[in-house]
Amino acid sequence: MPRTRSPHRWRGTLAVALAVGLVSTACSGAGGGSSDDGTAITVLMVGNPQMEDLAKVTADNFTKDTGIEVRFTILPENELRDRVTQDVATQGGQYDVATIGAYEAPIWAQNDWLHELSSYADADTGYDKGDLLEPMVASLSGADGKLYAAPFYGESSFLMYNKELFAAKGLSMPERPTWQQVAQFAAQLDDDSAGVSGICLRGLPGWGELFAPLTTVVNTFGGTWFEQDWTPKVNAPEFTEATKFYVDLLREHGQPGAPQAGFTECLNTFGQGKAAMWYDATSAAGTLEDPDSSTVAGKVGYAYAPVDRTESSGWLWAWALAMPKTTQNADAAWKFISWATGKEYEQLIGSSLGWSRVPAGKRQSTYEIAEYRDSAAAFADITLRSIQEADPVSPGVQPRPALGVQFVGIPEFADLGTKVSQEVSAAIAGQTTVEQALADGQRLAEEVASNHR
Repeated sequence: MPRTRSPHRWRGTLAVALAVGLVSTACSGAGGGSSDDGTAITVLMVGNPQMEDLAKVTADNFTKDTGIEVRFTILPENELRDRVTQDVATQGGQYDVATIGAYEAPIWAQNDWLHELSSYADADTGYDKGDLLEPMVASLSGADGKLYAAPFYGESSFLMYNKELFAAKGLSMPERPTWQQVAQFAAQLDDDSAGVSGICLRGLPGWGELFAPLTTVVNTFGGTWFEQDWTPKVNAPEFTEATKFYVDLLREHGQPGAPQAGFTECLNTFGQGKAAMWYDATSAAGTLEDPDSSTVAGKVGYAYAPVDRTESSGWLWAWALAMPKTTQNADAAWKFISWATGKEYEQLIGSSLGWSRVPAGKRQSTYEIAEYRDSAAAFADITLRSIQEADPVSPGVQPRPALGVQFVGIPEFADLGTKVSQEVSAAIAGQTTVEQALADGQRLAEEVASNHR
């Protein structure tokens, strides 16, 4: 649970930000249309492949069995965060179910914006709440110990590499590479004539885009956003060294258009064989191993998240389904959440769409399914170990004031991380320097720190 001293002080600031956001998006449309009698619900989801699979199979399975119509709104990650925050924080009530993550769940639970799900899960005898991986449950629980979002899939981060390209150069990837080794590989494999970049990394602004991988680099290089007493360290030597390393690696050996590339763009780039390596979410592996959507299926090797000063550096994340307090269809919403995050759903996806596309990383039993283990043999074990090794309490070399590996578990971080990411993305584009970007970030971090001292 975030250790914030003043849980209410930020609400005024957030309200102003939301008001601005609402004005700018008031005409963008949304997926309204739930029913008060529970025969139709509205669901807001992030446009990741696993969520798109969920939308594809719902009508022929969940709706067919329950009679409950599900109306989806699917948005890119950054747009989803804007939309769901506006709707939930302002009690808009457009959605019965919303995708949120491990960052939002404990903070929004503290503000009484979400239904607790423990009572639903405990009463649902077929749900088997005890099968959920403990890191996922912990990251989605409130200070009262109750579950406030059910994990749809969980993930850490790791390094993916094209084994054919490595073999062609006579290179061998260690199981646990350092970032310096990764930089050397990127230089050796960067091939403009073949249209292949040495590495693909996120450069798209957004605290959950660029700063997800970059904060893990900062952690392992010895940096931190804040020391335990809330002293900001954004322009400290270790933070600066990590950011310069990341920016230089992208500028010298990264993919074209890096400042506009997020998870989806890197998935496409690496999946089409246009990058030799990609450091990102473990959940990407299922899509990469699907020959219908990837030209590198069966050719990908997987290594632990690269390190520098720490022994491990993978992040911890869950995309999860939550029920806003404003829903008038709580029972129908839970039926959908229970179905989408249950064991039988994984069997449905595995048997109908392919076992590599199962939304894994949330249930222990997934890793005991013979068909899944065969299909995900290349990445299942390293994914599970990476999730178990992630340490949201102490992800770096110094004590932290708030939980989180790739984020700081305080309400202000979404705004802080996004603003600093815009500056760092500009540095990737060559429009400013890392030093200037982080100097601006330090001033913003000092304002945030003043709320917590």
